[in-house]
Amino acid sequence: MDMPVPSSYNDLMQTPTDRDFVGWAWYERRFRPPMACHARRARLHFASVHYYAVVWIDGLEIATHEGGHLPFEADISGVLFQAKGRELRLTVAANNTLTPNTIPPGRIIYMNDTSRYPIGYFVQEVDFDFFNYAGIDRPVSIICSSQVYIQDIMVTTTFSASVGFVFYNISIAGGTVTSIFVGLRDPKGHHVAGDAVLPDHICRPSLHSSLSPHGLIKVPNVSLWWPVGLNTTPGLLYTLEVLVCGFDGEKDVVRLQFGIRTVSVVGSRLLLNDREIYLHGLGRHEDADLRGRGYDAVTMVKDASLLGWLGANAFRTSHYPYSEQTLDMADRQGILVILEAPAVGLVTVDNFGKRSLEQHLTALRELINRDRNHPSVIMWSLANEPASNLPVAESYFRQVIAEAHRLDDTRPVTVVLNKDVSVDRVAQFLDVVSVNAYFGWYHASGHPELIGQQLGHMLSAWYTKHHRPVILMEYGAGSVAGLHSLPSVMFSEEYHLELMRKHFPVFDEKREEFLVGEMLWNLVDFNTPQGVKRVAGNRKGLFTRNRQPKMAAFLLRDRYMRLNNASAHPSIPWCLGN
Repeated sequence: MDMPVPSSYNDLMQTPTDRDFVGWAWYERRFRPPMACHARRARLHFASVHYYAVVWIDGLEIATHEGGHLPFEADISGVLFQAKGRELRLTVAANNTLTPNTIPPGRIIYMNDTSRYPIGYFVQEVDFDFFNYAGIDRPVSIICSSQVYIQDIMVTTTFSASVGFVFYNISIAGGTVTSIFVGLRDPKGHHVAGDAVLPDHICRPSLHSSLSPHGLIKVPNVSLWWPVGLNTTPGLLYTLEVLVCGFDGEKDVVRLQFGIRTVSVVGSRLLLNDREIYLHGLGRHEDADLRGRGYDAVTMVKDASLLGWLGANAFRTSHYPYSEQTLDMADRQGILVILEAPAVGLVTVDNFGKRSLEQHLTALRELINRDRNHPSVIMWSLANEPASNLPVAESYFRQVIAEAHRLDDTRPVTVVLNKDVSVDRVAQFLDVVSVNAYFGWYHASGHPELIGQQLGHMLSAWYTKHHRPVILMEYGAGSVAGLHSLPSVMFSEEYHLELMRKHFPVFDEKREEFLVGEMLWNLVDFNTPQGVKRVAGNRKGLFTRNRQPKMAAFLLRDRYMRLNNASAHPSIPWCLGN
């Protein structure tokens, strides 16, 4: 069948068997190499294939990759050179099978009772609450460059008074370099420091060029990157321009946008540019009708618009890295991002073995390498709701957290926890303690009157034990749009409101002491595996899956606008008042 790329394939199927398929899915198409790539270095780039991927061109295997949500690529220069412009066959096999050692993990369960199941019948089980979408979820592209090319750029920033400092490290591959030019443009596009890198620059020997791939640029009268709510002009981006010249006169140019800002943890406070910040945002999913987890610019822009309407200043990429385009937009709009590794569902001893650790570290390295230059990314979340009470989790996460600090010492690290503070073994290693807690929903179900006491006690217990900033990373309730009840009952829109409202006084109290963030779960309703606790998916969204608001959206908008010190005209129905 025809299959669009990018898109998950599941919801484009017409039978449950095809939608829930587990195993190898095969993609194939023919393409003619672009003439611009002839006799140049060419790389075939996949932004995401879930979960395993094997790639062939004309039957020749050129790449394999394990792990969704993160990019991989293969050098196809030789293949294209030999093709001499003829049509080629591209084949991709994608396998969504999850095992105890994958990240995220899962289990294949064979049903051996032949009186109830056909011979060989099996099911894929997972310990996470979202649909395991599969396929080529993000764009595929061919990247052409000179033989000498810029492989990577790493930028770190700081400032003192009105002077910004930009430290850069450039990785160059492919041949001999004769010169390197590095320049900087301000948010208005004006050249402010370093070399002037012009579009018509001709590579020739120059006494003014450098061969150093690393250095420091000082920026006078620096314009810092700020999030929404803390500056009248959030999301200001500088552009680092890098040009390298090869021995044969070829050149490669990369223009990298970034922001100048710092993030730090001091005592019980989270600081951005040495100023205290308080996160008020949401957890999300890359999830939409028909396309599943596939990248879609329309959905991305709509979700960003919803965040802006709510007055949110932050979101978490639960429970996997989101598209690079989403992070680019967050950079421009001044939205803070807690970027999460795809490690969700680590709940048994089998999920903490050597193979799991190796894959977790690989995913972490790929994640930080991809996203370390985004100013919007202020924190790395290394896992969601692991079994942090297990003895094996202590040594496991000690290694994962140490690797995150080694790869990037400019951002705090967290793990999102849900075990009781008395048995947790992981929070001791964290810079910020993040907790999921569903009082009034999974705990003391139907009793919102207990939320104030239970939530306040839990948050204080985490801070008392670890003396680090605390974020309530998930809280919330499910509601079916249009379901009303007086008095309120669970799953009604009224109960959703009542539960949320009971949290707010606790947030305001603990914010004065140690709480640095409140993150409601979830922005929109999303798809999940079928089950008796899920009515066509998870209904904890403020918006339906087609992005229409429930009553709870207006309540949160009112709170977040107040937190942003916006004008507080009544924007919610009269029945939502205290």
